[in-house]
Amino acid sequence: MAASTSDSDSPDSTPTPEENTPLAEESGRNRKRAALAVTPFLALGLFDVVLLLFWGIEPLWAFAILPPILFCSVLAWIVFSTDFLDDRT
Repeated sequence: MAASTSDSDSPDSTPTPEENTPLAEESGRNRKRAALAVTPFLALGLFDVVLLLFWGIEPLWAFAILPPILFCSVLAWIVFSTDFLDDRT
């Protein structure tokens, strides 16, 4: 006699523990929020580098400000994506 299986008995229908955690649901939104918050400042910094290059300054000086711009952008993205400031406000 064959046993009938329903959709609830199949192993594919049970959610994994990662799907049940609230961090899995919010991680996409936090990354999107972080990207939306950091993008204008990153764009402004990169525009500054391009402006310095077209201004006629030596390329070495224009690219000397690039590492601090990238570092601050990555640091700000980490802060916004991990909700680091939510506990302190």
